[in-house]
Amino acid sequence: MNVDRLVLALAGSLVLLSAALAALVSPWWLLLTAFVGVNLLQSSLTGFCPAAVVLRRLGVPAGCAFPSRRQDGQPV
Repeated sequence: MNVDRLVLALAGSLVLLSAALAALVSPWWLLLTAFVGVNLLQSSLTGFCPAAVVLRRLGVPAGCAFPSRRQDGQPV
């Protein structure tokens, strides 16, 4: 599994967890869903994703969406 798939799996899991906690505990848990959504939107526009950086440093292989190097050859 590469960084791209793990980032998507993490985001999806957090959204589902947040929805369940909002239904069972408090609607304030929907703020977690909003945070995940904003982070996904920001990473689609800038190409920077903090979760991808952490996963890459943990040794997970890079993918297409979050490569280990930019197109000009510089490290990300």
